[in-house]
Amino acid sequence: MSQTLLAIQQACTAQVHMDSPLGTMLLARTAAGLAGVWFEGQQHHPGQLSAAVRPDDPLLEDATQQLRRYFNGESADFSVPLDLLGTPFQRRVWHELLKIGIGLTQRYGDIAARIGTPSASRAVGAAVGRNPISVIVPCHRVLGAGGALTGYAGGLKRKVALLELEHKAWGEIRRVRPVEAIA
Repeated sequence: MSQTLLAIQQACTAQVHMDSPLGTMLLARTAAGLAGVWFEGQQHHPGQLSAAVRPDDPLLEDATQQLRRYFNGESADFSVPLDLLGTPFQRRVWHELLKIGIGLTQRYGDIAARIGTPSASRAVGAAVGRNPISVIVPCHRVLGAGGALTGYAGGLKRKVALLELEHKAWGEIRRVRPVEAIA
């Protein structure tokens, strides 16, 4: 198990499951914010968490409602505070992902250049693949060189479905209000 997943497992204080059009999702929080949103069966899923199941937790309720609005094509503005638990490099990459607007995509190399490590496309790809907050931290908007539809920890069918949902609901380009990430 990776250090990131171990840190998440140890830090989580509450969790909840929600149904989505793309399968069941696990949402988990720490005392500081939302630390995870995973599709069932996704790579780098933390597995069973010891945190209490708390569907009444206000932050988890907000996150669930915001995700439901997203999947219904009503809103792509997420406002729950995030607790991005990962290495400093991973957090830099995940913060950069938060800047990719709806209907837009970026390549791994573009992200590497923007964070000041233009030769680190593969390392960026590894960090993107370990993003613990699916959908809200939009790793599905990252493509390979030349715009190739490359891997997605939740599965390529989900990646395509998320991109299609965004295109159908919000058109080609739409900027969103940035999500606050505390770490």
